[in-house]
Amino acid sequence: MTTRTELMEIIANGENSGVEFKRDDLRTQDLAKELAAFSNLQGGMVLLGVEDTGTITGLTRDGLEEWVINVCRDKIRPAIVPFFEVIRSGKDDKDVAIVHVTRGYDVHALWHNNTNRYLMRVGTQSREATQEELARLFQQRGSLRAELRPVSGAALANLDLRRLRNYFNDIRQQDVPASEDSAAWRSLLINTEIMTDEGVTVGGMLMFGKTPNRFLPHAGIDAVAYSGTEQDYDAQERSSLRGPMVPLLSEGDDIVENGLVEQALDFVQRNTRGVVKAQGGRRIGRPVYPHDALREGIVNALIHRDYLLTSTDVQLIVYSDRLEIISPGRLPNGITPDRMRFGTRAARNQLLKDIMRDYRYLEHMGMGIPRKIIRGMKEHNGTEPGLIELDERFVVRLRS
Repeated sequence: MTTRTELMEIIANGENSGVEFKRDDLRTQDLAKELAAFSNLQGGMVLLGVEDTGTITGLTRDGLEEWVINVCRDKIRPAIVPFFEVIRSGKDDKDVAIVHVTRGYDVHALWHNNTNRYLMRVGTQSREATQEELARLFQQRGSLRAELRPVSGAALANLDLRRLRNYFNDIRQQDVPASEDSAAWRSLLINTEIMTDEGVTVGGMLMFGKTPNRFLPHAGIDAVAYSGTEQDYDAQERSSLRGPMVPLLSEGDDIVENGLVEQALDFVQRNTRGVVKAQGGRRIGRPVYPHDALREGIVNALIHRDYLLTSTDVQLIVYSDRLEIISPGRLPNGITPDRMRFGTRAARNQLLKDIMRDYRYLEHMGMGIPRKIIRGMKEHNGTEPGLIELDERFVVRLRS
Protein backbone atom coordinates (compact mmCIF):
# COMPACT_ATOMS: atom_id res chain seq x y z
CA MET A 1 0.00 0.00 0.00
CA THR A 2 1.13 3.54 -0.75
CA THR A 3 1.26 5.95 2.18
CA ARG A 4 0.08 9.55 2.01
CA THR A 5 3.69 10.74 2.30
CA GLU A 6 4.75 8.48 -0.58
CA LEU A 7 1.83 9.75 -2.66
CA MET A 8 2.83 13.38 -2.16
CA GLU A 9 6.43 12.55 -3.07
CA ILE A 10 5.32 10.80 -6.29
CA ILE A 11 3.22 13.82 -7.26
CA ALA A 12 6.02 16.24 -6.40
CA ASN A 13 8.41 14.34 -8.69
CA GLY A 14 6.02 14.68 -11.62
CA GLU A 15 5.24 12.40 -14.53
CA ASN A 16 7.94 10.08 -15.85
CA SER A 17 8.40 6.71 -17.55
CA GLY A 18 6.48 5.01 -14.77
CA VAL A 19 3.99 7.66 -13.59
CA GLU A 20 1.04 9.34 -15.35
CA PHE A 21 -1.44 11.89 -13.92
CA LYS A 22 -5.08 11.89 -15.08
CA ARG A 23 -8.43 13.31 -14.09
CA ASP A 24 -10.88 10.51 -13.33
CA ASP A 25 -13.35 11.64 -16.02
CA LEU A 26 -11.06 10.48 -18.83
CA ARG A 27 -12.31 8.18 -21.57
CA THR A 28 -11.99 4.41 -21.21
CA GLN A 29 -9.61 4.15 -24.16
CA ASP A 30 -7.33 6.82 -22.68
CA LEU A 31 -6.88 4.90 -19.44
CA ALA A 32 -6.39 1.65 -21.35
CA LYS A 33 -3.76 3.33 -23.53
CA GLU A 34 -1.64 4.38 -20.55
CA LEU A 35 -1.91 1.04 -18.74
CA ALA A 36 -1.07 -1.00 -21.84
CA ALA A 37 1.96 1.21 -22.54
CA PHE A 38 3.21 0.82 -18.96
CA SER A 39 2.76 -2.95 -19.07
CA ASN A 40 4.71 -3.14 -22.32
CA LEU A 41 7.64 -1.32 -20.69
CA GLN A 42 8.51 -2.02 -17.04
CA GLY A 43 5.14 -1.38 -15.41
CA GLY A 44 3.92 1.85 -13.85
CA MET A 45 1.03 3.69 -12.25
CA VAL A 46 -1.74 6.05 -13.28
CA LEU A 47 -2.81 8.54 -10.59
CA LEU A 48 -6.48 9.40 -11.04
CA GLY A 49 -7.68 12.69 -9.60
CA VAL A 50 -4.45 14.57 -10.39
CA GLU A 51 -3.99 17.20 -13.12
CA ASP A 52 -0.98 17.17 -15.48
CA THR A 53 0.44 20.02 -13.39
CA GLY A 54 0.33 17.93 -10.22
CA THR A 55 -2.70 19.72 -8.78
CA ILE A 56 -4.96 17.33 -6.89
CA THR A 57 -8.57 17.69 -8.05
CA GLY A 58 -9.85 14.53 -6.37
CA LEU A 59 -12.21 11.78 -7.48
CA THR A 60 -15.64 12.38 -8.97
CA ARG A 61 -16.58 9.18 -10.80
CA ASP A 62 -19.05 6.83 -9.08
CA GLY A 63 -18.02 3.17 -9.02
CA LEU A 64 -14.45 4.07 -9.96
CA GLU A 65 -12.84 0.77 -8.98
CA GLU A 66 -15.32 -1.32 -10.95
CA TRP A 67 -14.87 0.99 -13.95
CA VAL A 68 -11.06 0.62 -13.81
CA ILE A 69 -11.30 -3.18 -13.59
CA ASN A 70 -13.70 -3.26 -16.56
CA VAL A 71 -11.35 -1.06 -18.62
CA CYS A 72 -8.47 -3.46 -17.94
CA ARG A 73 -10.62 -6.44 -18.86
CA ASP A 74 -12.54 -5.10 -21.88
CA LYS A 75 -10.24 -2.51 -23.49
CA ILE A 76 -6.85 -4.23 -23.12
CA ARG A 77 -5.85 -7.47 -24.86
CA PRO A 78 -4.72 -9.70 -23.27
CA ALA A 79 -6.51 -8.35 -20.19
CA ILE A 80 -4.52 -6.80 -17.34
CA VAL A 81 -5.22 -7.29 -13.64
CA PRO A 82 -4.24 -4.02 -11.90
CA PHE A 83 -3.63 -3.19 -8.26
CA PHE A 84 -6.10 -0.49 -7.25
CA GLU A 85 -5.99 1.72 -4.16
CA VAL A 86 -7.48 5.00 -3.00
CA ILE A 87 -5.50 7.36 -0.78
CA ARG A 88 -6.68 10.47 1.05
CA SER A 89 -4.24 13.19 0.03
CA GLY A 90 -4.79 15.35 3.10
CA LYS A 91 -5.49 18.44 0.96
CA ASP A 92 -9.16 19.45 1.31
CA ASP A 93 -9.93 15.78 1.94
CA LYS A 94 -9.55 14.99 -1.76
CA ASP A 95 -8.89 11.39 -2.70
CA VAL A 96 -6.46 10.06 -5.28
CA ALA A 97 -6.75 6.60 -6.87
CA ILE A 98 -3.60 4.76 -7.93
CA VAL A 99 -3.83 2.09 -10.60
CA HIS A 100 -0.64 -0.01 -10.61
CA VAL A 101 0.32 -2.44 -13.38
CA THR A 102 3.43 -4.61 -13.58
CA ARG A 103 5.54 -5.49 -16.60
CA GLY A 104 3.45 -7.88 -18.66
CA TYR A 105 4.43 -11.40 -19.60
CA ASP A 106 2.56 -10.75 -22.87
CA VAL A 107 2.49 -7.78 -25.22
CA HIS A 108 -0.68 -5.82 -24.45
CA ALA A 109 -2.78 -3.81 -26.90
CA LEU A 110 -5.49 -1.19 -26.60
CA TRP A 111 -8.63 -2.70 -28.17
CA HIS A 112 -10.68 0.12 -29.66
CA ASN A 113 -12.91 0.39 -32.74
CA ASN A 114 -12.29 -3.30 -33.44
CA THR A 115 -8.55 -2.65 -33.79
CA ASN A 116 -5.54 -3.53 -31.68
CA ARG A 117 -3.16 -0.63 -31.02
CA TYR A 118 0.21 -1.53 -29.51
CA LEU A 119 1.70 1.19 -27.32
CA MET A 120 4.96 1.89 -25.56
CA ARG A 121 5.94 4.29 -22.81
CA VAL A 122 8.67 6.66 -23.95
CA GLY A 123 9.58 9.18 -21.26
CA THR A 124 6.36 10.91 -20.21
CA GLN A 125 4.46 9.91 -23.35
CA SER A 126 2.59 6.78 -24.39
CA ARG A 127 2.79 6.30 -28.16
CA GLU A 128 2.25 3.61 -30.74
CA ALA A 129 5.16 1.21 -31.20
CA THR A 130 6.99 1.15 -34.51
CA GLN A 131 7.19 -2.13 -36.42
CA GLU A 132 10.73 -2.71 -35.18
CA GLU A 133 9.82 -1.87 -31.56
CA LEU A 134 6.80 -4.15 -31.73
CA ALA A 135 8.84 -7.04 -33.09
CA ARG A 136 11.32 -6.63 -30.26
CA LEU A 137 8.52 -6.46 -27.70
CA PHE A 138 7.14 -9.77 -28.91
CA GLN A 139 10.63 -11.23 -28.93
CA GLN A 140 11.31 -10.09 -25.36
CA ARG A 141 8.06 -11.71 -24.23
CA GLY A 142 8.95 -14.95 -25.99
CA SER A 143 6.17 -14.60 -28.56
CA LEU A 144 8.45 -14.10 -31.55
CA ARG A 145 11.67 -15.87 -32.49
CA ALA A 146 13.78 -13.79 -34.83
CA GLU A 147 15.90 -16.84 -35.68
CA LEU A 148 12.89 -18.47 -37.42
CA ARG A 149 12.15 -15.57 -39.72
CA PRO A 150 12.79 -16.31 -43.39
CA VAL A 151 15.77 -14.49 -44.91
CA SER A 152 14.74 -12.48 -47.93
CA GLY A 153 16.16 -13.96 -51.12
CA ALA A 154 17.90 -16.93 -49.47
CA ALA A 155 17.27 -20.43 -50.83
CA LEU A 156 18.65 -23.95 -50.38
CA ALA A 157 21.49 -23.18 -52.80
CA ASN A 158 22.77 -20.53 -50.35
CA LEU A 159 23.43 -23.14 -47.64
CA ASP A 160 26.69 -25.07 -47.31
CA LEU A 161 25.72 -28.67 -48.06
CA ARG A 162 29.04 -29.92 -46.66
CA ARG A 163 28.26 -28.47 -43.24
CA LEU A 164 24.69 -29.73 -43.39
CA ARG A 165 25.95 -33.26 -44.12
CA ASN A 166 28.37 -32.90 -41.24
CA TYR A 167 25.59 -31.89 -38.92
CA PHE A 168 22.96 -34.46 -39.77
CA ASN A 169 25.18 -37.39 -40.69
CA ASP A 170 28.05 -37.05 -38.23
CA ILE A 171 26.70 -34.96 -35.35
CA ARG A 172 23.10 -36.17 -35.23
CA GLN A 173 23.88 -39.62 -36.61
CA GLN A 174 21.00 -39.72 -39.08
CA ASP A 175 20.71 -40.49 -42.76
CA VAL A 176 20.73 -37.61 -45.21
CA PRO A 177 19.32 -37.31 -48.74
CA ALA A 178 21.43 -37.51 -51.85
CA SER A 179 23.03 -34.22 -52.80
CA GLU A 180 20.87 -33.83 -55.91
CA ASP A 181 17.58 -34.58 -54.09
CA SER A 182 16.54 -30.99 -53.41
CA ALA A 183 12.99 -31.90 -52.42
CA ALA A 184 14.18 -34.31 -49.71
CA TRP A 185 16.68 -31.75 -48.41
CA ARG A 186 13.98 -29.07 -48.26
CA SER A 187 11.72 -31.42 -46.33
CA LEU A 188 14.48 -32.25 -43.85
CA LEU A 189 15.48 -28.62 -43.34
CA ILE A 190 11.91 -27.33 -43.02
CA ASN A 191 11.18 -29.94 -40.35
CA THR A 192 14.30 -28.92 -38.41
CA GLU A 193 13.57 -25.14 -38.70
CA ILE A 194 16.63 -24.46 -40.83
CA MET A 195 14.23 -23.51 -43.63
CA THR A 196 10.59 -22.54 -43.98
CA ASP A 197 8.30 -22.81 -47.00
CA GLU A 198 9.46 -19.27 -47.81
CA GLY A 199 13.18 -19.98 -47.73
CA VAL A 200 16.13 -20.21 -45.33
CA THR A 201 15.55 -19.05 -41.75
CA VAL A 202 17.81 -16.56 -39.98
CA GLY A 203 19.05 -19.39 -37.74
CA GLY A 204 19.74 -21.65 -40.71
CA MET A 205 21.71 -18.93 -42.48
CA LEU A 206 23.73 -18.10 -39.35
CA MET A 207 24.67 -21.74 -38.81
CA PHE A 208 25.10 -23.15 -42.30
CA GLY A 209 25.09 -20.30 -44.81
CA LYS A 210 27.83 -20.21 -47.44
CA THR A 211 28.13 -16.42 -47.00
CA PRO A 212 25.84 -15.40 -44.13
CA ASN A 213 26.85 -11.74 -44.29
CA ARG A 214 25.60 -11.40 -47.83
CA PHE A 215 22.09 -11.76 -46.42
CA LEU A 216 22.65 -10.77 -42.77
CA PRO A 217 25.31 -8.03 -42.61
CA HIS A 218 25.28 -8.11 -38.79
CA ALA A 219 26.01 -11.85 -38.61
CA GLY A 220 29.62 -11.74 -37.52
CA ILE A 221 32.16 -10.56 -34.98
CA ASP A 222 34.04 -7.27 -35.12
CA ALA A 223 37.35 -7.97 -33.39
CA VAL A 224 39.97 -5.44 -32.37
CA ALA A 225 43.09 -5.62 -30.20
CA TYR A 226 44.74 -2.64 -28.50
CA SER A 227 48.23 -2.51 -27.02
CA GLY A 228 47.07 -0.51 -23.98
CA THR A 229 44.13 -0.30 -21.60
CA GLU A 230 42.06 2.14 -23.68
CA GLN A 231 40.78 2.32 -27.24
CA ASP A 232 42.84 4.34 -29.70
CA TYR A 233 43.26 4.63 -33.45
CA ASP A 234 46.50 2.67 -33.51
CA ALA A 235 45.16 -0.84 -32.90
CA GLN A 236 47.33 -3.96 -32.98
CA GLU A 237 44.80 -5.67 -35.23
CA ARG A 238 41.29 -5.08 -36.53
CA SER A 239 39.42 -7.93 -38.13
CA SER A 240 35.86 -8.56 -39.31
CA LEU A 241 35.24 -12.23 -38.60
CA ARG A 242 32.72 -13.64 -41.06
CA GLY A 243 31.25 -16.98 -42.09
CA PRO A 244 28.93 -19.66 -40.70
CA MET A 245 28.83 -20.14 -36.97
CA VAL A 246 29.78 -23.84 -37.00
CA PRO A 247 32.99 -25.41 -38.41
CA LEU A 248 33.36 -27.95 -41.17
CA LEU A 249 34.61 -31.19 -39.63
CA SER A 250 36.43 -34.21 -41.01
CA GLU A 251 35.31 -37.77 -40.34
CA GLY A 252 37.61 -37.79 -37.33
CA ASP A 253 36.05 -34.58 -35.95
CA ASP A 254 39.11 -32.53 -36.89
CA ILE A 255 38.34 -29.00 -38.00
CA VAL A 256 38.73 -28.55 -41.75
CA GLU A 257 37.31 -25.00 -41.89
CA ASN A 258 36.83 -22.76 -38.87
CA GLY A 259 33.48 -21.44 -37.79
CA LEU A 260 33.05 -18.04 -36.14
CA VAL A 261 33.92 -19.39 -32.69
CA GLU A 262 37.29 -20.76 -33.82
CA GLN A 263 38.05 -17.57 -35.72
CA ALA A 264 37.45 -15.56 -32.55
CA LEU A 265 39.60 -17.89 -30.42
CA ASP A 266 42.43 -17.63 -32.96
CA PHE A 267 42.16 -13.83 -32.89
CA VAL A 268 42.55 -13.76 -29.11
CA GLN A 269 45.44 -16.22 -29.18
CA ARG A 270 47.51 -14.20 -31.65
CA ASN A 271 46.81 -10.94 -29.80
CA THR A 272 47.63 -12.07 -26.25
CA ARG A 273 50.89 -13.26 -24.79
CA GLY A 274 50.84 -16.37 -22.68
CA VAL A 275 51.77 -16.20 -19.01
CA VAL A 276 54.93 -18.07 -18.01
CA LYS A 277 55.34 -19.20 -14.40
CA ALA A 278 57.93 -21.26 -12.57
CA GLN A 279 56.56 -24.50 -11.19
CA GLY A 280 58.73 -27.22 -9.67
CA GLY A 281 61.86 -25.84 -11.28
CA ARG A 282 60.23 -25.67 -14.70
CA ARG A 283 58.83 -22.76 -16.66
CA ILE A 284 55.17 -23.49 -17.45
CA GLY A 285 53.28 -21.47 -20.05
CA ARG A 286 49.57 -20.89 -19.92
CA PRO A 287 47.15 -18.72 -21.88
CA VAL A 288 46.11 -15.32 -20.56
CA TYR A 289 42.46 -16.42 -20.54
CA PRO A 290 41.26 -19.99 -19.92
CA HIS A 291 40.05 -21.60 -23.13
CA ASP A 292 36.72 -22.81 -21.73
CA ALA A 293 35.79 -19.43 -20.24
CA LEU A 294 36.72 -17.59 -23.41
CA ARG A 295 34.86 -20.00 -25.66
CA GLU A 296 31.77 -19.91 -23.45
CA GLY A 297 31.68 -16.12 -23.59
CA ILE A 298 32.01 -16.07 -27.38
CA VAL A 299 29.42 -18.80 -27.93
CA ASN A 300 26.91 -17.12 -25.59
CA ALA A 301 27.33 -13.78 -27.37
CA LEU A 302 26.62 -15.38 -30.75
CA ILE A 303 23.62 -17.49 -29.79
CA HIS A 304 21.90 -15.13 -27.31
CA ARG A 305 22.34 -11.79 -29.08
CA ASP A 306 19.32 -9.90 -30.39
CA TYR A 307 19.30 -10.50 -34.16
CA LEU A 308 16.55 -7.91 -34.60
CA LEU A 309 19.24 -5.29 -33.94
CA THR A 310 20.72 -5.16 -37.41
CA SER A 311 23.12 -2.24 -37.08
CA THR A 312 25.90 -3.90 -35.09
CA ASP A 313 27.88 -7.15 -34.80
CA VAL A 314 29.07 -8.94 -31.72
CA GLN A 315 32.24 -7.15 -30.60
CA LEU A 316 35.41 -8.79 -29.31
CA ILE A 317 37.87 -6.28 -27.81
CA VAL A 318 41.28 -7.23 -26.44
CA TYR A 319 43.09 -4.77 -24.15
CA SER A 320 46.41 -5.23 -22.38
CA ASP A 321 44.66 -5.89 -19.05
CA ARG A 322 41.27 -7.30 -20.02
CA LEU A 323 39.05 -8.73 -22.73
CA GLU A 324 35.45 -7.74 -23.48
CA ILE A 325 32.81 -9.63 -25.42
CA ILE A 326 29.86 -7.36 -26.25
CA SER A 327 26.56 -8.82 -27.37
CA PRO A 328 23.90 -6.54 -28.94
CA GLY A 329 20.54 -6.40 -27.18
CA ARG A 330 19.08 -6.58 -23.71
CA LEU A 331 19.14 -9.84 -21.78
CA PRO A 332 16.17 -12.04 -22.75
CA ASN A 333 13.09 -13.15 -20.83
CA GLY A 334 13.68 -11.48 -17.46
CA ILE A 335 17.28 -12.67 -17.09
CA THR A 336 19.62 -10.44 -15.06
CA PRO A 337 23.38 -10.68 -14.47
CA ASP A 338 22.74 -11.90 -10.91
CA ARG A 339 20.41 -14.64 -12.14
CA MET A 340 23.01 -15.67 -14.71
CA ARG A 341 25.58 -16.11 -11.96
CA PHE A 342 23.32 -18.72 -10.36
CA GLY A 343 22.70 -20.60 -13.59
CA THR A 344 19.22 -19.36 -14.53
CA ARG A 345 18.54 -20.40 -18.11
CA ALA A 346 16.56 -18.63 -20.83
CA ALA A 347 17.12 -18.78 -24.56
CA ARG A 348 16.29 -16.00 -26.98
CA ASN A 349 17.34 -18.16 -29.95
CA GLN A 350 16.47 -21.75 -29.12
CA LEU A 351 17.43 -23.17 -32.53
CA LEU A 352 20.92 -21.68 -32.35
CA LYS A 353 21.30 -22.95 -28.80
CA ASP A 354 20.21 -26.48 -29.72
CA ILE A 355 22.53 -26.76 -32.71
CA MET A 356 25.53 -25.37 -30.82
CA ARG A 357 24.79 -27.82 -28.02
CA ASP A 358 24.77 -30.65 -30.58
CA TYR A 359 28.30 -29.56 -31.54
CA ARG A 360 29.20 -29.69 -27.81
CA TYR A 361 29.88 -25.98 -27.54
CA LEU A 362 27.43 -25.85 -24.63
CA GLU A 363 26.77 -27.95 -21.57
CA HIS A 364 23.46 -29.81 -21.51
CA MET A 365 23.05 -28.59 -17.94
CA GLY A 366 23.12 -24.96 -19.09
CA MET A 367 25.63 -24.08 -16.37
CA GLY A 368 28.33 -22.61 -18.59
CA ILE A 369 28.46 -19.16 -17.01
CA PRO A 370 28.75 -20.21 -13.35
CA ARG A 371 31.02 -23.17 -14.09
CA LYS A 372 33.16 -22.21 -17.07
CA ILE A 373 33.31 -18.43 -16.85
CA ILE A 374 32.96 -17.56 -13.16
CA ARG A 375 34.61 -20.62 -11.62
CA GLY A 376 37.04 -20.90 -14.52
CA MET A 377 38.37 -17.35 -14.09
CA LYS A 378 38.65 -17.69 -10.31
CA GLU A 379 40.65 -20.89 -10.68
CA HIS A 380 42.76 -19.45 -13.49
CA ASN A 381 43.85 -16.13 -11.98
CA GLY A 382 41.59 -15.38 -9.00
CA THR A 383 39.55 -12.68 -10.76
CA GLU A 384 35.80 -12.17 -10.81
CA PRO A 385 34.44 -11.82 -14.37
CA GLY A 386 32.21 -8.85 -15.08
CA LEU A 387 28.67 -9.49 -16.33
CA ILE A 388 27.39 -6.04 -17.24
CA GLU A 389 24.04 -5.06 -18.74
CA LEU A 390 24.03 -1.70 -20.50
CA ASP A 391 21.19 -0.03 -22.43
CA GLU A 392 21.25 -2.23 -25.52
CA ARG A 393 24.33 -4.34 -24.86
CA PHE A 394 25.50 -7.12 -22.60
CA VAL A 395 29.21 -7.23 -21.77
CA VAL A 396 31.30 -10.12 -20.47
CA ARG A 397 34.58 -8.75 -19.13
CA LEU A 398 37.53 -11.03 -18.34
CA ARG A 399 40.61 -9.65 -16.62
CA SER A 400 44.12 -10.91 -17.29
